Amino acid sequence: MFHSLSHRQQGLLLTGGGALIISPDALLIKLIGLPDSEILLWRGLLTALGFVIIMLARHGSGILAAYRRCGWTGLGVASLFSLSTFGFVLGNQYTKGGNVLMILAGAPLIAALLSRLFLAERLPRRTWLAIWLCLVGTSLIVLDDAGAGSWVGNGFALLAATALAANFTLCRTRPGVDMSPMLTLSGLIVAAVAALFGLAGGGIALPPVDSLLLLVLLCLVLLPLGFTLIQRGPLYLPAAEVGLLMLLEVVVGTLWVWWLLNERPAPVALGGGALVLGTLLAKGLYERRLERRLRAQGAAPRGL
Repeated sequence: MFHSLSHRQQGLLLTGGGALIISPDALLIKLIGLPDSEILLWRGLLTALGFVIIMLARHGSGILAAYRRCGWTGLGVASLFSLSTFGFVLGNQYTKGGNVLMILAGAPLIAALLSRLFLAERLPRRTWLAIWLCLVGTSLIVLDDAGAGSWVGNGFALLAATALAANFTLCRTRPGVDMSPMLTLSGLIVAAVAALFGLAGGGIALPPVDSLLLLVLLCLVLLPLGFTLIQRGPLYLPAAEVGLLMLLEVVVGTLWVWWLLNERPAPVALGGGALVLGTLLAKGLYERRLERRLRAQGAAPRGL
C-alpha cells in the first residue's frame, strides 16, 4: 500500500508519522526527571541500540552495506544530528523551554536558505507562506514560556535548529541514499560525550526503575522509530518541508503535556496550535489537488 502512494505522499507520510511518534519526547523527559548528562548518556546508548535493531530488521545480512552506502556524507549527517541533540537538551537547561521551541521553529526557514544557497533548490511561494505562518503559530504556542532567558541557552537552541536544518540539507546532496543508518553513530557520539561529562562530574548511577522504564520506552522504541522515519524524509521532500512537518511534534507534544500532566495551555497557545495544524493541512490538501491535476494532464508531479 505504501508503494502505491506517490513519491511526495510517501515523504509526507514518513516525516509526519515520525514527528507524531516522537511527540511525547518532552513529556517523557519531564516524567523521567534525571540530570541532563544522565539523560544524554542513556538517550545516546539506548537510541543507538534501537537504531541497530531497526537496521537488522530492515536489512538483515546487508546491514554493513547499508552503512557503507552513506559514505563520508553519512559521517556529516551523524555529527549534525548529534549537535542538534546536544543543542536541544542543553538549550532547555540554560534558557526557557519556550525560547528553545521558538528558535527550533526557525529550522524550516534555515533549511530553505541552506538549500537555496548550496543546492539551488527553489521552494514555491506556498511553502514560504506555510513556513512563516507556522513560525507565527509556534511563537503563539510558547508565548507564555518565552522570555529573555540566557544567551547561552538561546545559542544552544540556535545550534540545534541550524544543525537539524543542515542535516536535512546534507541528505539532499546524495539523492536516493538513505542516511538513517548513521543515526546509530550519532547515538554513540552523544553517549560518549555525555559519559565524559558525567564521569568528570562525579560518576553516573543507574536510574530508578520507573525512570529506566520510561527511558526504554522513549529512547529504545519511540525515538529510534520516529527519527528513522524523519531521516528518510529528505529522500522524498525538500529539507525545508521536512523541517516544516517536524513542527507537528511541538503541537502534539503540547497536547500530551496538557492531557497527562494537566498543564493547560493558554488560549493563545491553542490558537497557535490550530494555526500550525491548519496551515499544514491546507498545504497538504492543496498539493494533493495539484498533484491529481498534474497527473490528469500527464505531467510528472514529483517536484510540484
